[in-house]
Amino acid sequence: MPAIGIDLGTTNSCVAVFRKGQVEIIPNEQGDRLTPSCVSFTSEERLIGDAAKQEAPINFENTLIQIKRLIGRTYDDPVVQEDMKLWGFVILNDGNKPKIPVVQCYERKVYYPEQISAMVLEEMKKTAENYLGEEITDAVITVPAYFNDAQRRATKDAGKIAGLNVIGMINEPTAAAVAYGLDRMNESERNVLIFDLGGGTFDVTVVKIQESIFEVQATGGDTHLGGEDFDNRMVDHFVEEFKRQHDVDVSVDRRALNRLRVQCEAAKRKLSVSTQAKVQIDSLHEGIDFRSSMSRARFETLNQDLFTKTIETVAQALEDAKMSKDEIEDIVLVGGSTRIPKIRELLENFFRGKDLCRTINPDEAVAYGAAAHAANLSNDESSLIKEFQLHDVAPLSLGVEVGGCDMSVIVRRNTNIPFKNTKNYTTSVDNQSSVLFKVFEGERAATKNNTLLDSFEIDGILPAPRGIPHFDVCFDIDANGILNVSGRDRATEKCQQIIISSDRGRLSKEEISRMVAEAERYRSEDALWKEQSEARNMLENYTYAIKHYIENPENCGDITVKEQSKVVDKCNEILGWIDNNKNTLKKSFESKKEELKSFCLPVLSKISGGTDLLESLEKKD
Repeated sequence: MPAIGIDLGTTNSCVAVFRKGQVEIIPNEQGDRLTPSCVSFTSEERLIGDAAKQEAPINFENTLIQIKRLIGRTYDDPVVQEDMKLWGFVILNDGNKPKIPVVQCYERKVYYPEQISAMVLEEMKKTAENYLGEEITDAVITVPAYFNDAQRRATKDAGKIAGLNVIGMINEPTAAAVAYGLDRMNESERNVLIFDLGGGTFDVTVVKIQESIFEVQATGGDTHLGGEDFDNRMVDHFVEEFKRQHDVDVSVDRRALNRLRVQCEAAKRKLSVSTQAKVQIDSLHEGIDFRSSMSRARFETLNQDLFTKTIETVAQALEDAKMSKDEIEDIVLVGGSTRIPKIRELLENFFRGKDLCRTINPDEAVAYGAAAHAANLSNDESSLIKEFQLHDVAPLSLGVEVGGCDMSVIVRRNTNIPFKNTKNYTTSVDNQSSVLFKVFEGERAATKNNTLLDSFEIDGILPAPRGIPHFDVCFDIDANGILNVSGRDRATEKCQQIIISSDRGRLSKEEISRMVAEAERYRSEDALWKEQSEARNMLENYTYAIKHYIENPENCGDITVKEQSKVVDKCNEILGWIDNNKNTLKKSFESKKEELKSFCLPVLSKISGGTDLLESLEKKD
């Protein structure tokens, strides 16, 4: 059973597998190699991918997009609060965990972001299973390099809910570096910069590739910067333009905003190959048509600060890697947003005219590298994979608070992982009976400017003057970048271990178990719905075939007009029944088919070829 690699993207997702000595990108049922990371709930079913994306302009309250921007975050996160204003769906606060209410099959349901991401992951799993013809359980899932511990754990939880055994996680730019370097393992040592700008996240990683060893030197980025932000700048621009033209604020109309956002995304894509793009929407708001355009120059002006921010991140990554621009041999573009001409121009100028590498598919490279890593972790016997070695780094510094406000760093950012480090601490007050350790991540000296991950307390300390008790605090980061923290009192040997983020937005074990069970029910419901849908389509096709056959004058020479009318009326009756019973059980559709067959057989048997028609229809079924 092969292990698959899944690029779980903000805008699109992709799945790949390593077999027969090479990586294969797996197409979905529509033949597309990318699947929109979109889930929509309708009155009849749950849609995922392209079908869901098409629902966005009309069914916006129940069509969930960009969920990757919610995963692992708390409701009060400023990023969540800002994004809420732009989405057509609603976010609820459940104990500071964001939840999303939808109406599905006329029933109100509420989901965590992990559940929605799990639905996308499960779709990728099914895509792989259909392609490979066997059950898949093991997978490597990609995450942005700058995802924090809570976001990584939430992504792993989503994989579990989807029925996957997540054997590993790999940073997206690192996966892209693997995709780039896998075919170049016989070349000399090269320093490669991966510039990964996708739909919702941005990463820069400097990698040293030496034969089969991929060693990350430094990484940087922003988990909230990508093509969606460029779209939003255009939306804001056109909202203001509409207000100037008609003195009406369209931002209060969620349906209008969603329709406008769809057009802005299309305009952005066009501006990558053209200097002008039209934006035209009939009856955008209060019956008012909207006609405008966006030039490439204006688009670049609207996003100038965001574009500049990407180059600043590149400079910081080089500084962290202790490398100059000239030491970078290859600049590899990954992610759909790297097609924006201005982005490429800024990069080329920064590297003094050096050519950008465009030899890998920017949309598929991350899944490609994830599949290779999955094969490596599952001990694939291919010589290419057996030699493969990957050394990644921790994206953020990690430590504990001391003195009530200062950050004591235990793991510095860009430290190679897996990594384990222990630091010794003591008390600050005489006769302390307990000591509280707060765990933070971030780069600032004051903990108030960093992110609190969790805290733990060691109690039962023996009374002693300040500075006498000693405590060992151990930070252990695994190969997936997930952190485990433990503390030990040397005198009493009392230990305390915590799972980071357990009370900061992460799901509990009980919640995950419940969601796994719900996902199993979904699989059963989806299978039942598929059976119903197929039975309904069979009955509909069967009925129309008989109706069209009997209505053809060339076929009806041996029967009376009355007999012909009776069959046509019966077909119309069945078609009407189908329209009113779309969600009925499979056996009901099959029963109606038998009813129609019994009714029509006496008449069709009088017609030359009539019984042949029924036999051919039975074979099709």
